[in-house]
Amino acid sequence: MGIGDQVECARHVLCALQIECDVHARAGLEAAPRSRGAAVADELGPAASFVPADVTSEADMTAVFDAATQRGTLRVLVHCAGRGGAVRLIEKDGSPGSLQAYEEVVRVNLIGTFNALRLAAAAMARNPPNAGGERGACVLTASVAAYEGQIGQVPYASSKAGVVGMTLVAARDLASKGIRVCTIAPGLFDTPLLARLPEEIRDSLGKMVPFPPRLGVADEFASLALHILENPMLNGETIRLDGAIRMQPR
Repeated sequence: MGIGDQVECARHVLCALQIECDVHARAGLEAAPRSRGAAVADELGPAASFVPADVTSEADMTAVFDAATQRGTLRVLVHCAGRGGAVRLIEKDGSPGSLQAYEEVVRVNLIGTFNALRLAAAAMARNPPNAGGERGACVLTASVAAYEGQIGQVPYASSKAGVVGMTLVAARDLASKGIRVCTIAPGLFDTPLLARLPEEIRDSLGKMVPFPPRLGVADEFASLALHILENPMLNGETIRLDGAIRMQPR
């Protein structure tokens, strides 16, 4: 689950209910490790639940939010499900880039985000408003690749740019319901994917960050997610969390 592993800690502070989704459980993603969702839920205790789901499936995600509303009032969504995939428009052998590979990345990263957001918002819209008129808040996940995608990142960059483009429109769309939407665009973070790289490569990646010159950690993502959820004036904004890095073409 990567960055999402510790975002539950932010949600745990705000509400007793935690619902975790594992996009790898049924999405059929080759070589994708199963998430630690069940183990993390156990660590958090009885207030946490783990629901394996494919974020692109309406039925699976409906079951997730049904489980959430059965446990209490759903007021928070922190959506982190995503995947990568290298595709060039023209591959090195001269063949056109894979349409299937492109569609798979966009389906998980962009369509999955839309699916989770619309279903969560529909549940939140039924909530009674708080004193400030708010019924819920949603935090989505993009990437600095939305702005500076590197060579071979066409599917990933365009899917994350779609999440950025969705953010303001979604916030405006849900304003009348008292539901806020913001997005975090992380830079280079210490995820399980990077953890498989040799230490010297991880160190070199960290040194690409101006300051602090290291990889980001999940707690920093969770801290920003928590602040977004707690600050009612944050809405319709994508916030870069990247140590001032600007990605190079390669």
